[in-house]
Amino acid sequence: MLILAERTGRATRNPPRDIMLAEAGEHMGRGWAFGVNEALDQCGALIGPLVVSALLFTYRDPHPAFFWLPVPAAITLALVAGLAVAFPRAGRAASKAAAVASDRHYPPAFWWYLGAIALVAFGFADFSLIAYHFTKAQTVDHPWIPIYYAVAMGAGGLASLLLGRLFDRYGLVMLVPLTVVAAAYAPLAFSASAALALAQALLWGIGLGAHESVMQAAVAQMVPKERLGSAYGFFGAAFGVAWFAGSAAMGALYDRSIAAAMTMAVIAQLLAVVPLAIAARKLH
Repeated sequence: MLILAERTGRATRNPPRDIMLAEAGEHMGRGWAFGVNEALDQCGALIGPLVVSALLFTYRDPHPAFFWLPVPAAITLALVAGLAVAFPRAGRAASKAAAVASDRHYPPAFWWYLGAIALVAFGFADFSLIAYHFTKAQTVDHPWIPIYYAVAMGAGGLASLLLGRLFDRYGLVMLVPLTVVAAAYAPLAFSASAALALAQALLWGIGLGAHESVMQAAVAQMVPKERLGSAYGFFGAAFGVAWFAGSAAMGALYDRSIAAAMTMAVIAQLLAVVPLAIAARKLH
């Protein structure tokens, strides 16, 4: 129930957040706006696991690590409340008249893009499965797993800044080679080497940084402003459902064959290149 509540909250807050970032991107570059947001998000995701790891090393007990979590949550709520007062019109939905006047149909590039996003998500393993493999295969000692996750978050945050700049300069096409490179995370994740597992964490983090930054920035380039809310809803639904289905399939395959789970992840990611390239071409 806790996981369901957390995911529901994320799904509720993401579309309005993305609309505000798209609006900010009109002035500073959409790739850069989403990239800065993701870098800040990953900064928190980097510090959090390091604190948890330090507590695990100190107490050898997970319970103390949970006691500090309400602190950043309370700070976040205070900041959101303050911003709502300071910027009451931020992210306000377009008027009904403007929405009716806009094109009722999403461009073909958007649907090709959703197909690509779904395939990427389907082949993107959740870190919980990767961490489980680390423990089962004894690739990484238990207290070091949060550090590997922190490395992934740090890589994602730094990559999102660079990828945001590249997106503003080259557009959607830059995601094609990135998807191919990020697909290499799977063979490294399910290896038996701690060094390769660390390389996997870097690639996995870069892929996550792309998911949370330029992949969302691209939606604002395809869809009229008045329809961004529903477009980001479709984006979140496609990504979330595909990630759930892929994670379930990968977990089931893992119990039978680690090689099969790894192969499925790589193939799904590489298949995404085709609709992604088509979407990029239709935008030009």
